[in-house]
Amino acid sequence: MLIEILAAGSAAPQNAFGFWEAMQQGGVIAWSVLAILTIMSVSSFYILFSKLFEQNKVMKQGDAMRATFWRAGSLKEGAAKLDKNSAYRQIVDDAIKADSDHAKLTDPVEAHDWLHGSIERSQDLIKSKLATGLPWLATVGATSPFIGLFGTVIGIYRALIKIGIAGQASIDAVAGPVGEALIMTALGLGVAVPAVLAYNWLQGRNKRISEQLAAFSNDVLGYMASDGGVKPIAKNAAAAKPAAKPAAPVAKK
Repeated sequence: MLIEILAAGSAAPQNAFGFWEAMQQGGVIAWSVLAILTIMSVSSFYILFSKLFEQNKVMKQGDAMRATFWRAGSLKEGAAKLDKNSAYRQIVDDAIKADSDHAKLTDPVEAHDWLHGSIERSQDLIKSKLATGLPWLATVGATSPFIGLFGTVIGIYRALIKIGIAGQASIDAVAGPVGEALIMTALGLGVAVPAVLAYNWLQGRNKRISEQLAAFSNDVLGYMASDGGVKPIAKNAAAAKPAAKPAAPVAKK
């Protein structure tokens, strides 16, 4: 008798209203909503990390440009010091090509306008590449709560049907559908919030990169328009160390 009591006390009660139990009660609709939200979440994090890698790469290219480019004697020499896939080298290469193509124009166009348009077009292509994937993050952040809400509505509807069939609102009759509804709401918010945060963060970083590209493009245009007369000051790779303080005079005895 004592053994039976101890065995009954040690057996853990089975939870009939857990996550998987609620999903099984939801059927095809619940699993479909879960699958859609999972795909949205995985794709959002993939875009987040891939865009971070791409942005960090462009930022490092900017550091390399500021350290070496303007120390060169010409634009071609400076471009040769940059990586072939560098966004900054693309701007320089397009500017050099536009300068050589300007002499081939039969319709007279001012050189400044022609160079400015070519450099701006090159800059826009880089910014467009950096922005790829961000519309999907915005879409996920805007639509995933409503997809979760769809599962919530279905869960509440199923709870009302059970109440109508049972004739009374007992906990065991509505716990499953209501639990499913709350799970769908939580999943929708759990997918939307990281997507919105990632979108705003990546947009801010893209804005800073665009400002750096615009400043570099303006410097290249000024350099070409002045035949090398206007040139930004190259920054030292290492910060200058402060001068050592003079030793305090020794007091005479």
